[in-house]
Amino acid sequence: MLIGGNTTRIYLSAGGTDMRKGFEGLYALVKDKLALDPLSGHLFVFCNRGCNRIKVLHWDGSGLWICAKRLEKGRFAWPKLKAEELARGVVQLSPPQWTMLIEGIDLRDTQQRKWYRLEEGEKSAQYKE
Repeated sequence: MLIGGNTTRIYLSAGGTDMRKGFEGLYALVKDKLALDPLSGHLFVFCNRGCNRIKVLHWDGSGLWICAKRLEKGRFAWPKLKAEELARGVVQLSPPQWTMLIEGIDLRDTQQRKWYRLEEGEKSAQYKE
């Protein structure tokens, strides 16, 4: 299963995607539709309209990967998007949410407990100079 380190982000594209798209087509979607950098090392996930197939585009530093999964039965429980996510066309998932999604857990029926997490670039008071 594709997952990078703690700094790797996982972006889901809103709506259905034509699963016939290959490297160039998915690259163009990330760059133009999602307005993100396809060579960032993050995971970009696309789903077909029937939600039974997904494709993941990933840059590993030396080339692009496309990974695909087709469900024999059932559908992926694609998350409901908030208004700002729909406008942008993308939603960001955490690595645990990504794992749950591809394992068949419906994220719409789960709740994440609130707990403290440092924002990107923020330092803990304990380690400030």
